Amino acid sequence: MSATTPETPTKLQLLELLAAIGTAQWRDFASAAARYGLTSTQAKVLAQLEGPLPMRGLATLLVCDASNVTGIVDRLEARDLVRREPDPADRRVKNVVATDAGREIIRRVREEMQATHGALDTLGTAERATLYALLERLRPGLEKSA
Repeated sequence: MSATTPETPTKLQLLELLAAIGTAQWRDFASAAARYGLTSTQAKVLAQLEGPLPMRGLATLLVCDASNVTGIVDRLEARDLVRREPDPADRRVKNVVATDAGREIIRRVREEMQATHGALDTLGTAERATLYALLERLRPGLEKSA
């Protein structure tokens, strides 16, 4: 490997780096969520609620049983962070919707992820744009396989 031409990393090296970054980001997210009395899973639910989402859809995103989602949503609902609404197309289906308070708390959690913000601050504007473009290219393939 020369000083001017870096060695091309293997897929395994890239996977390991992505896993390490993902783990560190998740730890930072969980720590910020805990400051608001949320478990990492409760915060993840709030983060997924950009619009109404069926309970089963949440279970799929969380990779867990629908019965687990019921308890998580119950606890968030008790704090007025989410509410359940009947689906307009099928009233048997319950959608979970973030309340204004829920949207505000997840915004604060993301804002307070100090380790993640600090790491991103080491990148210049062009590097951020490049990283964003690369991650956007990876995202569809990773989300499709989920």
